[in-house]
Parts: sequence; structure tokens; C-alpha cells
Amino acid sequence: MGVYSVDKLIAEARKLAADYYRATGKPLAGVSGEVCLHDAIRLLDLEASQEPGYDAVGKGPRAGKRIQIKGRTIFDEAKSGHRIGQFRMDQDWDLVLLVLMDADLEPFEIYEADRDEICEALDTAPKNRRGAMTVARFRRIGRMVWNREEGVVADEVWDNQASTV
Repeated sequence: MGVYSVDKLIAEARKLAADYYRATGKPLAGVSGEVCLHDAIRLLDLEASQEPGYDAVGKGPRAGKRIQIKGRTIFDEAKSGHRIGQFRMDQDWDLVLLVLMDADLEPFEIYEADRDEICEALDTAPKNRRGAMTVARFRRIGRMVWNREEGVVADEVWDNQASTV
């Protein structure tokens, strides 16, 4: 065990990567992936995996699910077309978590989508490079499972016919 805890090292990496982006206008390669992996595991109570093809194994409501974790830092929300890295379609996994981070590499939303939803979205996308998707499309097909304001989002059915009177 080193001198520093993993949480402390991630906090320092988060700060360093944000400062680097502000100074150069470029992301610090590899840091956001490690930060979002750490955040998803911590915030959604997952277990890190050493197996190829997926990053974590679910516990609780995701028990036994093999999970790919993707992250995207949104430095400028006014820009559109933010893309997610390719999905490893040739590997065994059950669902994907997308961790969205702000310019300080702090998570603000996490979405999930299962393999069938991802496959269908990729198959129906026009002129799509196999395995690539935009953040906007993932948000449309996925479900928000965590946000900064509420923490874990309960799986509720929204009823726009319900009366508040």
C-alpha cells in the first residue's frame, strides 16, 4: 500500500487534468477514463473487475451484471456532437454506464443502457462506425441512474397524467 489513498490520488489527478485543460485547451490523455471508472464504482457500489471486456460487476440492483464504464468530460455544454468511445462489442458484457463529468472532472450524471439497447441503437444509426455513439443518443436510449443533486435516482415510472391538486 502506498502513502496515499486511491481517493486522494484520484482527487489530485482530477485537479491536475482540469488545470491542464484550462492551460492548454487539450484533455490530459487517459485521466478522465480512470476518474470516471473510480466514480462509477464508488457512487453506484460496484465491484472493480480484472476480467477483459468489462470494467465492473454489479451488486444490489445490478447484481452479477458485467458492466462497461464509459466517461465523457463536457468542457463546453454549448457544443454538440460529444462522442463516446467505441463499445467493445466482441466482449461479454451486459450493460454500459456513461459517466458525464464537468470541466473539473466531477461527475454530474450517470446513465445506463443494456446491451440490447446499445446494439439496436448502433444497428439503426445511419452511417455509423460500428461501436460509436454520441452522448445525446446514449441519453435518449439510456436511463439516468445517478445525478449530482439526488445521488442514486430511484427507478420510478413517470406519469404525466397524475394530478397534483
